[in-house]
Amino acid sequence: MPSAELNAALEAAAVAAQVIRDLYQRNIAVTTKADKSPVTEADVRAERAIRTVLVKHFPCYGFFGEETGQENMHAESIWLVDPIDGTKSFVRDCPFFSTQIALMRDGKMVLGVSSAPAYGELAWAERGGGAWLDGKPMRISAVSEISNAIVSSGNLKTLAAGPGWAHYGELVTQVNRIRGYGDFVHYHLLARGAIDAVIESDVNILDIAALTVIVEEAGGIFTDLQGQTITLATKSVLASNGRLHQALLKQLNPS
Repeated sequence: MPSAELNAALEAAAVAAQVIRDLYQRNIAVTTKADKSPVTEADVRAERAIRTVLVKHFPCYGFFGEETGQENMHAESIWLVDPIDGTKSFVRDCPFFSTQIALMRDGKMVLGVSSAPAYGELAWAERGGGAWLDGKPMRISAVSEISNAIVSSGNLKTLAAGPGWAHYGELVTQVNRIRGYGDFVHYHLLARGAIDAVIESDVNILDIAALTVIVEEAGGIFTDLQGQTITLATKSVLASNGRLHQALLKQLNPS
């Protein structure tokens, strides 16, 4: 049985999806934030709608939103929300964007909802309850050799500027296939066994918090590129089906 928290997160995602659908492909104005990332009316309205739902059900929980900021961050339970992860795709009428809603309790991610209204997928997971995509269970692949692996990479620009670029290049020569599905897409593919690993750099915790629960509840492993546990400060990702994780970490961090 889904918890009251998961039901609230799914309700919030549905409300946000309606806001987003109403504004998608409408050529709405784009503002550039201080960090040079774009924001639109859809981002702000969707987050306000999400916040209204979550506060109604859980008024004492903390809230960390991409657009409306932080509140009660010392609470035991904190909602982490990115109303439109992939705003650059949204403004270019590309469907590779999603709403990300996670719940963190005592510093650990315990629930995740990944809603992609234009792409047509809704994934969710709760600790101990498995991972689900449009109502069907998700399970990672059984691939155990790097030579057979399909790997997807994101944010190659920052990866290329970092010290591990040569190690990544060596890995590319060893895998079966390399792609860059990006954003929520490659995590959904990983969790349902269609690909075997995801490598990303320069991420924000709000982009990945919900997806950590989904991948792990599907049977995978989700760390940063050095193999460290995901925290609010995490900036990189290595997510895999688990069987490949240690071999990938060794390839990316040979020393």
